[in-house]
Amino acid sequence: MNYLTVENISKSYGELQLFKDLSFSIHKDDKIAFVAKNGSGKTSILNILSGADAPDSGQVIIRNGLRLAFLSQSPTFEDELSIEETIFNSDLPILKIIERYEKALLHPEDEEAYQKAFEQMDINNAWEFELQFKQILFQLKLEHLDQKIKTLSGGQKKRLALAKALISNPDLLVLDEPTNHLDLEMIEWLEQYFAKAQLTLFMVTHDRYFLERVCNEIIELDHGKLFTYKGNYSYYLEQKEARITNENVETGKAKQLFKKELDWMRRQPKARTTKSKSRIDDFHVIKEKAHQRRNDHKVQLELNMERLGSKIVEFHNVSKSFKDKTILNKFEYVFKKGERIGIIGKNGTGKTTFLNMLTHSIPPDSGKVIIGETVKFGYYTQDGIVIKPGQKVIEVIKEFGEFIPLTKGRQISAGQLLERFMFDRKKQYDYVEKLSGGEQKRLYLCTILIQNPNFLILDEPTNDLDIVTLNVLEDFLLDFPGCLLVVSHDRYFMDKIVDHLFIFKGDGDVEDFPGNYSDYRDYELSSPPAETSKTDSNDAASQKQNEANKLSYNEQKEYKSIESKIRALEHDKKTMEEKFHDTSLTQDQIKKLSDELQKIIDNIAKKEARWFELSEKLE
Repeated sequence: MNYLTVENISKSYGELQLFKDLSFSIHKDDKIAFVAKNGSGKTSILNILSGADAPDSGQVIIRNGLRLAFLSQSPTFEDELSIEETIFNSDLPILKIIERYEKALLHPEDEEAYQKAFEQMDINNAWEFELQFKQILFQLKLEHLDQKIKTLSGGQKKRLALAKALISNPDLLVLDEPTNHLDLEMIEWLEQYFAKAQLTLFMVTHDRYFLERVCNEIIELDHGKLFTYKGNYSYYLEQKEARITNENVETGKAKQLFKKELDWMRRQPKARTTKSKSRIDDFHVIKEKAHQRRNDHKVQLELNMERLGSKIVEFHNVSKSFKDKTILNKFEYVFKKGERIGIIGKNGTGKTTFLNMLTHSIPPDSGKVIIGETVKFGYYTQDGIVIKPGQKVIEVIKEFGEFIPLTKGRQISAGQLLERFMFDRKKQYDYVEKLSGGEQKRLYLCTILIQNPNFLILDEPTNDLDIVTLNVLEDFLLDFPGCLLVVSHDRYFMDKIVDHLFIFKGDGDVEDFPGNYSDYRDYELSSPPAETSKTDSNDAASQKQNEANKLSYNEQKEYKSIESKIRALEHDKKTMEEKFHDTSLTQDQIKKLSDELQKIIDNIAKKEARWFELSEKLE
């Protein structure tokens, strides 16, 4: 059953053309993800589908009587209403029945009104629906129904908008980044909800696990053309790779044919026959195809990163509370070179507060946070870039210098740097305020990285970034030799770049877990319930002996993480060896460098020995 058809829609803003002549359709039970680069017009397309905006040309045909709900990135509500009043502020008849029943409960003295409301709940079978929508509010941490909208945070408003969209029981649900502002537990619940619900979905999301587990179709806008893939994210990746390979082959053939036809065009006589005119027309088509180019950039920056010393960041007996809410309780940790730590936990458990204490933005209540002299932080916050009116993209980067230093004495210009972050020459002279939300985040990320930090802190870096940019960022971070600390609800992103977790459980409880997010989830699911019965001492001794012959769970995680630590030490070794090329070094300086180099070599040997020890134990 066809729910919605898009026919040849186009949209421009001044000289900027977002898209042209796009056509696709949405059918009952489709769960479609729309994928495109930031700035391609994804949000504009969602606004057009929902009726919040209109195309410059073309049309959207919606089935008569179709109930459509839209989750925007920036939902608006009436500030003076409560959460409950906002939910009931709907034209859905069953919600009106539940609202009357809830009001009747508050006035039990009016027996007639209560009886009537109770009967309507029975007649319309509203009890189950009431239970369902209260479960939705509970899962999205919106239990305080009398709380006023004006007191809610931006994240709470986004969750309320999601709850309202789900409760409205639509035929078609259009979603713009539904997982933003949700913690991991909420995302996994929403995943299961969508997988089971008889809902038709059309959404923009960067959450690749979400795409994998929820969607059955992916529509990609790539270089102005739409491509449809009838499958999940894994299928999409396979088919896209095959398509690009085929396109490259076809472009290669077109280039060869173009050379042949160009030679003919140069040799042809002035008198043209009908046949030659046809060939000339074909020549222009071949020329266009031969000159097609893909702009799939990769960020390849060999940053001139200052070497980390032996002391990086140390937490000693650190505690922090806000009123009756405990964030840290006598927390101890010493950061080591090459660590790649992810931070997860429910909203409100203190993840961002921890980052602010680490960078000395806020002080602890007790204990000490010691930062090494060589540490240079790069801190990507959720606040994003500060937009100055009238400032152009290139001017943002030039604030850090006309040229950016790289390793081995090389440098690149501000414009070249922006090109590596997928801002072409034309886009570099756009005003920052005219960039899409995702493009602004990409520019902000660029300003953090070009300062050559050796300790990179990323607080929800994946929000509003498209999948293409995320892949680019992941490739960069995998080669980043310094320390890395990431707060993110993007499970795919975390699995790919971290090998260690801090799990914030609330009330000051922080678990140190040696593994990525999927490892942690597997560990949670496989952990047996606590044993209550006593075991025989002989059995216990036997079990202990068996466990000694294989790796424990923590040893398995240590085994996986050692490789990244060795990689960081090898980078330090290489940097140190390059310093010996300086012919102006004194004898004392050479001895000092030799001592430091020997310490690194000894550390590498120690790590490698431990790696072999675990390898043999594993075998």
